[in-house]
Amino acid sequence: MSPAPKKPPRPGPALLGPKAPTARAATDRVATDQAVTDQAVTDQAQTADAPSADAPRPSPDGPGQYKAGFVAIIGAPNAGKSTLMNRYLGQKVAIVSSKPQTTRHRILGVVTQPEAQLIFWDTPGVHESNKTLNQEMVSKALSAMADSDVCLFLVDGERRDQAHDKALETVKARKDMPLIVAINKADLIGPEKLTQIIEELREQTSPDRLLAVSAKTGRGLKKLKKFLVSFLPDSPPLYDEDTLTDQSLRAITAEYVREAVFELTHQEIPYSTAVTVDEFREPKAGDKNPLYRLSVTVHVERESQKKVMIGRGGQMLRQIGQKARLRLEAFLETKVFLSIFVRITDHWTEDRRTLADFGYLDTKDKD
Repeated sequence: MSPAPKKPPRPGPALLGPKAPTARAATDRVATDQAVTDQAVTDQAQTADAPSADAPRPSPDGPGQYKAGFVAIIGAPNAGKSTLMNRYLGQKVAIVSSKPQTTRHRILGVVTQPEAQLIFWDTPGVHESNKTLNQEMVSKALSAMADSDVCLFLVDGERRDQAHDKALETVKARKDMPLIVAINKADLIGPEKLTQIIEELREQTSPDRLLAVSAKTGRGLKKLKKFLVSFLPDSPPLYDEDTLTDQSLRAITAEYVREAVFELTHQEIPYSTAVTVDEFREPKAGDKNPLYRLSVTVHVERESQKKVMIGRGGQMLRQIGQKARLRLEAFLETKVFLSIFVRITDHWTEDRRTLADFGYLDTKDKD
């Protein structure tokens, strides 16, 4: 049995207020998972029988029955880690993008079920880099794995490059921790190639479980969740059942704006951008027309980047603001007034004090 989770129990109130869906409601909306239909792939990937659906569900108060623990989702950039966690949560807590290295923090997501509580760490992609920001991102992934009960190695089935090799090296170096390998984007891979990848990964990692999934379509995710639960320690729930994430609404606001930047800008711009929240005013109780008033600053490193971010006549900044505002309104289920300013913060990706101020580095490590 793996050791008890290292995070403290009952970490505080849930993120989401009464207007937003709770974790249980969100989980109920997760789409029904698709079964693996290719028999050859099923024979290769399936390594354990799932518990009977008719078995009685244990109570969290039952001695030695309820399971709860932490699962670190580890993988190369763009492997689909955030998409996977969002799908399990039924809510977009972690931003996603087609560009690599979108996730910069370790983001917690809680899935509470009648028989178990899975506490996911969505982590930055593991990769080699000599940049201070990127090194801190990888450090967050390693610390999440060290603080977890189970390692979920998510592999991009379409692309295995140097970053994949680095992630593979990382999970192989883990100590005293069950390993589940999930080959993502299986819906885009032919049966022969998938079988080859399964054989290679089984030989390279000696996993406790290995299966093919699709975070986008839901294929194999029900089976994956059962595998994860089976390796969690016996424990009462560590978070209140309505807790969905440890991300504050201020943090989610900054991330939604940064997601819009990633989608609408190119080349080095997304990777030279940070977002800080200057003002976050929630509606007052009883307002007939509730409105969130939000103000953020987008930080770039050079004047040329600022010009691109603003665009001709402010067009790019308006597009970024509109895209972020609409997503925030959908998330908060109310109207949002969003102001965005652009500021040059020289070399912020290499300055440890600035990285700490922006939340990318522990304050004690900024010197």
